[in-house]
Order: sequence, then C-alpha cells, then structure tokens
Amino acid sequence: MIYVEALANPRRQDRPFLFLAGGITGCPDWQQVMRRLLGVTELTLLNPRRKNFPIGDPNAAFEQIQWEHRQLRAADAILFWFPWETVCPIVLYELGAWSMTTKPIFVGVHPNYRRRQDVQLQTGFVRNRVEIVYSLGNLAQQVIDWAVDVGSTT
Repeated sequence: MIYVEALANPRRQDRPFLFLAGGITGCPDWQQVMRRLLGVTELTLLNPRRKNFPIGDPNAAFEQIQWEHRQLRAADAILFWFPWETVCPIVLYELGAWSMTTKPIFVGVHPNYRRRQDVQLQTGFVRNRVEIVYSLGNLAQQVIDWAVDVGSTT
C-alpha cells in the first residue's frame, strides 16, 4: 500500500487509487484506522486529512479543496465514512455527486450518525447495489474484496 496525504501529489503506478472521503473536523482520525485495515492491499490511499492544517493561511482552504477535487477525479474508487460526531456536509455533497457516476464507491455510516437514513435512502435511489455498512472493519473488508477483484492485494 502507498499512503498519500493532502497536499502531496501521488504518482500513478500500476495500483488503483482509493480516496478516503469522510469526516475530518470534529471527529476521530478514522483515516489512520482505515490505513491500518487496508495495509494488506496494493492500493494507493489518498487521504485529505493532514496532520498539520495551516489554519492561519488564507490560501489553505483553496489549496485543500483544489487537491481534493483533483484527487477525487483521479481516484479509481471512493470510500465514504460518516462518523457520528459530525454531520459532514461536504462529504454528503461528494457522495451525492459521485453516486451519479459509475465510479466504484464504498459507503460506511456509524450507527449513530444523525443523517444515517438520508444516506441510506438517497444512495439506494441511485446506487441500489451499494451495500452500506456500519463499521470501519466492514467497510475495509468491502474494499479488500474489491482490491482482490482488481488484483491489488499482496
């Protein structure tokens, strides 16, 4: 597995890119849990959560959003995680946008997430074959199964 954190530019290699979409602010660092769980794959993980976000830099938000925009398009698949601690309005927007494409998506929702039913219903309307799961472990397993299918496990 190759791990790429915002704002680094990943190099395209013979391995699929997986974007880790989900809560960043006001929630635990679930991305590092997912990184460990997916360590058995030959994927390139694109993590928008940075260790040190320069909150005082007026250009930081633009650069962050621009990086995410580019990497979402470059990704071969997108993993969505909705933690219970925050509503994640941008992630909801991204799920809606990418649900309208044919790009593979994996959707996980914490059982206590406030908008759980919205995610379930809206995803079901446009991507009824997407199985929504309710733990990081189950979400990782979906990705691992997909990685096996595309030949990206060790």
